[in-house]
Amino acid sequence: MKCHLTNFEFNDMLIMTFHLTNRNKKNNQMKTITQYKTIIILALGFFAFQNAKAQQQPQFTQYMYNTLTLNSGYAGANRLEVGLIHRSQWVGIDGAPSTQSLTIGGKVGERIGVGLTAINDNIGPSNALDINGVFSYNIQLNYNTYLSFGMNAGIDILNVDWSEGEYADTADPILQNNVNNIRPIIGAGTYLYSDRWYVGLSTPNFIKTETFNDEDELVVDQTTQFYAMGGYVFPISPNFMLKPSTLVKYTEGAPVTVDVSLNALLQEKFTVGAAYRFNDAMSFLLGFQISRNFFAGYAYDYATTELNKYNDGSHEIILRYSLPDLKRRAKSPRFF
Repeated sequence: MKCHLTNFEFNDMLIMTFHLTNRNKKNNQMKTITQYKTIIILALGFFAFQNAKAQQQPQFTQYMYNTLTLNSGYAGANRLEVGLIHRSQWVGIDGAPSTQSLTIGGKVGERIGVGLTAINDNIGPSNALDINGVFSYNIQLNYNTYLSFGMNAGIDILNVDWSEGEYADTADPILQNNVNNIRPIIGAGTYLYSDRWYVGLSTPNFIKTETFNDEDELVVDQTTQFYAMGGYVFPISPNFMLKPSTLVKYTEGAPVTVDVSLNALLQEKFTVGAAYRFNDAMSFLLGFQISRNFFAGYAYDYATTELNKYNDGSHEIILRYSLPDLKRRAKSPRFF
C-alpha cells in the first residue's frame, strides 16, 4: 500500500532518525559524525523514492515572486518577466534539497502570453529537471481587471544514482538499478488579477506516473498537486504599501499545506516581510528594487519542527527582471 508524505511528515521521519541515532550513540560511543551524515542520506534517499513517498513539486518561500512555476495563467500578466531563484534547504544536512528555478514569460500582443520554466531539484541521490513551455489567453473584463487561462506542457527528467550515499542494506533490490526516466508534464491554470490584487487556481501537472525499477518495485509515485493562491496590495500611503498573500497546496492523499505571508513595500524600493508555513517553518523576507526593472530578494526559513536542532535553516535568493506594461495604470514598481 502506498501513502503520500508531506513536508512536515518528512521532517518527522528525519527527526525520528536523529532520535534513534542519538539513542544508539549512548549505547555505543563509536558512532561518528560521518555515520550521522550517512543516516541522513539514507533517510532522504529512501523516504523520497521508496513506496512511502510521492514525488512533490519543489517549494519556494518567495512564491509570490515566482508565480509562473505554479500557475501557467500568469504568463500574460506582464509584458516581459525573467526570474532566477536558488534555494538551499536545511543547510548543514548532507543530501538536503537544493533547487534552482528559471522563468521567462510575457505578453505577445494583447491577449496571448507565452513562457518557459525550468526547475532543477536535487535531493539525496536524485535529480529532477522539469522543463515546460507555457501558453495563456487573456481576457480584459473591465478597465484594469483581467482573466487569464493558461496551459503548460513539457518533460520531467528524473535521475536517481544510488551510489551517492551509503546504505544499511546494500542488497536491497531497489538499490541495484539507477533510475533514468523521462515523463510527460501537462498542467493548467487560471489567473484573475488587477493592479492591486490577484487570485489563481492551478495544477502544474495532472498526469499521474509511476516509475518502477527492473525488479518491478515502485521507486517514484508522481501525483497531481493543486494550488490556490491570492494576494492584495493595500496602499497605506504613497511610500508605504502592504501585501498579504497566501498559497494553499493540496496533494492527493496528503493533508492540505498553507503558506501565509505579509510584505511591506517602503519608498518603492525596500521590501520587508514575514511568512509562516503551517506545521513546517516561519520565514523572514527582504527585497530591494534595484531599478524600475530589477528586483532582488532573500528569504530565510527557520523550521518550527524539532528538525531545527539539526540544520542551520533554509536560504533562498531571487533575481527578477520585469518590463513594465506602459498601458497599465500602475505608477510604482510591480509588487507581484
